[in-house]
Amino acid sequence: MVLQLNLVEGKMQYVFDESGRRYLDAYGGIATVSCGHCHPDIVDAIVNQTKLLQHTTVLYLNHTVIDFAEALAAKFPGELKAVFFTNSGTEANELAMMIARLYTGFHDIISIRNGYHGNATSTMGATAQFYHKFNVVQTGTHHALNPDPYRGVFGSDGAKYANDVQDIIDYGTFGHVAGFIAEAIQGVGGVMELAPGYLPAVYSIIKKAGGLFIADEVQSGFGRTGSHFWGFEAHGVIPDIVTLAKGIGNGAPIGAVVTTPEIAKVLTYGYYFSTFGGNLVSSAAGLAVLNVIEKDKLQQNALNVGSYLKERLNSLMEKHEIIGDVRGRGLMLGVELVKDRQLKTPAKDETLQILEQMKDMGVLVGKGGFRGNVLRVAPPLCFTKEDADFLVDVMDYTMSKM
Repeated sequence: MVLQLNLVEGKMQYVFDESGRRYLDAYGGIATVSCGHCHPDIVDAIVNQTKLLQHTTVLYLNHTVIDFAEALAAKFPGELKAVFFTNSGTEANELAMMIARLYTGFHDIISIRNGYHGNATSTMGATAQFYHKFNVVQTGTHHALNPDPYRGVFGSDGAKYANDVQDIIDYGTFGHVAGFIAEAIQGVGGVMELAPGYLPAVYSIIKKAGGLFIADEVQSGFGRTGSHFWGFEAHGVIPDIVTLAKGIGNGAPIGAVVTTPEIAKVLTYGYYFSTFGGNLVSSAAGLAVLNVIEKDKLQQNALNVGSYLKERLNSLMEKHEIIGDVRGRGLMLGVELVKDRQLKTPAKDETLQILEQMKDMGVLVGKGGFRGNVLRVAPPLCFTKEDADFLVDVMDYTMSKM
């Protein structure tokens, strides 16, 4: 029987259970703790705002929300300057899909198989894994072939996968779509990087069909990939709408939708309202997160430590046949475990066993992928090379005992 940890305290990349035992957190609350547990700057921002004013709703102005919106918009290229705050990634993606439908006048949305975008009605439709769906009506969403470089039929040829998007438009719609939504790196799907060339090719196809491109940056944003602040930037495209959550607040409940002023106008034709969207305390946390990422050079650290960790994991792959693939960018990495490298038979039971043994040895990692055989590594961005060494050593030991 697997017993869940009762975690009661955290400090940067470490968490502590009720007995006081320390664990190295290499999962970061599912890629959510971006700067570190209880980072003092973020705690101070939250406490100070709580003492001043906790909540007003968007009926009134407050400089905390405005300052955060302006600082966030400054991180985006092009005309992505209009910001709507939400409570979560699910709400952000729901709003983004609604905006796309309102702006284009079309209904159909295309997403990618194996992707995850939330658990409300429209986002559940866009999510393409049956584990995360319930038996409710989900209409107007089509799922394209996953551009999976490891298991996909076209390997790393992104342009060939993109042809399926055109086929969906030609055979599954009336020739026009509202939009296309995708993660730059599929998080829940097993830290799957999209095949090179895929997003630029799809972008062109979607534009010709009258649709908007929605970039789901809920997990890959805020410098986590190291090479770029936003995951989509690695693909050389500029989306029409970007959705954010998780790392935006370092654990504070907040999400956001960022788009262009022109597209944002569609929400002025009705009355869009979110009681807790742009909550003052969460906004204070979000602004502090941006400041800490810059002050502590966390994006650069994600690049340096993430590259080092990936190299060490690749070296581990040479030693252990159970490792079929090591992938990801920065501090968003995945280790896919297989029983046979040629057949790529998922080692699902072994993955769970390794995860539990690593926990027993003081290291927390996640589990993901459609087949449940990927170890997910997404620690706070303050993770060090010494932490990386400890993680790999523990993983090495557990695999040696298989």
